[in-house]
Amino acid sequence: MDGSVVGRGGVALMLHVVYKGRALPLTWRVRQGPKGHFPEALHIALVELVSGLIPEGAQVVFLGDGEFDGTRLQQTMQDAGWSYVCRTGCHRTAWWDGETFRLDTLGACIKPGTLIELSEVWLTRKAYGPIMLICGWAKGYKEPIYLVTNMASAEEACRLYTKRFLIETFFSDQKSRGFHLHKSHLSNPQRLSRLLIASCLAYIWIVYLGAVCTQEGWVSIIHRHHRCDLSLFQLGLRLLEHFLNEDYLLLSLFISSFRSQKVSGSE
Repeated sequence: MDGSVVGRGGVALMLHVVYKGRALPLTWRVRQGPKGHFPEALHIALVELVSGLIPEGAQVVFLGDGEFDGTRLQQTMQDAGWSYVCRTGCHRTAWWDGETFRLDTLGACIKPGTLIELSEVWLTRKAYGPIMLICGWAKGYKEPIYLVTNMASAEEACRLYTKRFLIETFFSDQKSRGFHLHKSHLSNPQRLSRLLIASCLAYIWIVYLGAVCTQEGWVSIIHRHHRCDLSLFQLGLRLLEHFLNEDYLLLSLFISSFRSQKVSGSE
């Protein structure tokens, strides 16, 4: 989950699913206002909306940055049976093993390339817990980060948290590297939300075209023979441009490709 600027003075809170290295949009809410944090109640509303669509028995791991460390949101995901890994601020205070401390005191104790994990931790502001608190300082970074999670393994939580940044790729594809959604002059939240329906469907289709490009050998025609450094989205855009230039019948091509996937048994 993350937020991004859309249109003129609009911001969208979006929830995605990570699939094969891409963040694919599931649902969103748009409101008017400057870029910044959304109310925790809106975070919860979006989680509750999606939780009703998740198949029974599916394992879900929620990923979010420091905006999404609210204790009510954590409790909502706990009640839904979700796991979560969210970044939190170094200024927060916690209780562990009879001691109350600020999180940045942990950061002062470690060096780059090290990790500290504390189980049975309580966040003292709202007396929420027990959770796991992780303080990790990756090599090459200027400072450590702090994560809160209800997972049992710190290593697995850190591994999954790295996938959170895939949503940033989606936002750049929607804006500066793709559809330029940020340059829309729309300001009404409802109209922006409808625009996102179109742009998100287009995004999924363009990524699909990128997959078709790699699977059916179009890369050497639209890009280069020996090496490809383009994402599936960029490949899809180039393939679409090539189809338009060559007057391909896109609808029939899409339907035939989709049917061939269905016949082969893939989703």
